Amino acid sequence: MANLMDEKALDIVLDVKVKVTVQLGSCLLPMRDVLELSPGSVVQLMQHASDPVGLYVNDKLVAYGEVVVVEDNFGIKITELVGSPKS
Repeated sequence: MANLMDEKALDIVLDVKVKVTVQLGSCLLPMRDVLELSPGSVVQLMQHASDPVGLYVNDKLVAYGEVVVVEDNFGIKITELVGSPKS
């Protein structure tokens, strides 16, 4: 009986929407530089183009991946789950 209740509870949770974010990189800028930003400005990130991007679920890092293009949209190919042994 407990197993059936666990399955029903899991079904409810599986439909809950969560915020998924991919972080390409970050940097620290003085407020002076932020206020000078305008269209066409380039902000250099502290990440190399070959570095993996972070996949966050509700602001918690869960995976790393590579940016891919699917038709006209960006996507992420998962390369490593956080906490999983590296192969």
